[in-house]
Amino acid sequence: MKNNHIRLAVILGSISIIGIILFQLYWINRTYSTTEQEFTQRVQIALYNVAEKVLAFNGHELPNENPVRQISSNYFIVDINDIIDASILDHYLKTEFDFRNMDIDYEYAIYDCETDAMVFGNYISTSNGKEQETKKFQKYDEFTYYFGIRFPSKTLFILNTMNIWFVSSLVLFTAVIFFGYAIYVILKQKRLSEIQKNFINNMTHEFKTPISTIGISARVLSEEEISKDPERFINYANIISDQNKRLEHQIDKVLQLARIETNKFKLKKEEIDLHELIQEVTAGFKHSVEENKGSVSLILEANHSLVVGDKHHISNVLYNLLDNAIKYCNGKPEIEISTITDNHSIVLSVSDNAIGIEKQYLKKIFNKFFRVPTGDIHNVKGFGIGLNYVKNVIDSHKWQITVSSEIGKGSTFSIKIPV
Repeated sequence: MKNNHIRLAVILGSISIIGIILFQLYWINRTYSTTEQEFTQRVQIALYNVAEKVLAFNGHELPNENPVRQISSNYFIVDINDIIDASILDHYLKTEFDFRNMDIDYEYAIYDCETDAMVFGNYISTSNGKEQETKKFQKYDEFTYYFGIRFPSKTLFILNTMNIWFVSSLVLFTAVIFFGYAIYVILKQKRLSEIQKNFINNMTHEFKTPISTIGISARVLSEEEISKDPERFINYANIISDQNKRLEHQIDKVLQLARIETNKFKLKKEEIDLHELIQEVTAGFKHSVEENKGSVSLILEANHSLVVGDKHHISNVLYNLLDNAIKYCNGKPEIEISTITDNHSIVLSVSDNAIGIEKQYLKKIFNKFFRVPTGDIHNVKGFGIGLNYVKNVIDSHKWQITVSSEIGKGSTFSIKIPV
């Protein structure tokens, strides 16, 4: 599937999902507002009937003016303009709310003009049937004989009547999550497909070059005249040896990656003289450095050089870092390997004067198959598994590796090894 098709599908799908979500939120908000209005109307009708019954109990009639006033979204005042009996009021409130199926907690209080305070308050809980202490009610100076009623759980009551909307929203958001996951899987598979393609292309190139060089050198050595020029014979024999080592190293990279993937990555730890190992690796790298007219300097100042680790894998770590230092250098490679003692650790650093790494890629360079985009400036072939292998070896030893870099000036890889 082409990139443009995938991008278009993602954009259209995202717009559709966002539209559906906004539409759902709009209807939920509208439904809540409508339900709230219905609740307010039911409360006002119920309180109007309560006022009418209280006055009828006192032998009076309700005036023409509506006695119910809404002070806030959940607080109402009912102007009886007559004496209010607390027990009678309590009875009528319960009866009226039960009749209208208003299964909601409420609290009420009656204004007492003698004490100028809201008294005879009760908290009626429909969930457990227990009466709780009522909170302080605000007075309303416009009336003399009135009671106030408040619904503290009004929002929850309205939301409970909207269960179907929440169920549909849950279904919608579940579908959105699955859609997002599907897009993630598609993009991941596309990325893996690209990585696989690049890996095969790079591997073909990496294997083809040394095989071709070995083939050319072998043909030269098969010529009769070569025996008359020992120096030339030795030179081509060295080329075959070097290319063979390069080929072995590339194959070893792939095999190590396979072992890591199958959790068969095991270390054979032993006591190693780190300084001796560094000198061995750099000696084997001497020919590659000289071919590029570069140099490797060693500054081995650590007080103690004995460490415990897998000699083979540590050698490969150094080889990878040195190989990258040469491959990614535009001019003459200048490589410096140093060791210092830092408290109870040895810090091994490999510095180069290569093209450097941008800050945005520093956290990604150890990811499997990741290769820093270099465009046409320095088109280097590779698998993108070298530094991932390095990180796995360091982590397996429970060591630490950090990298600092500056574009155009080079990079420094530092490995902290506990003694």
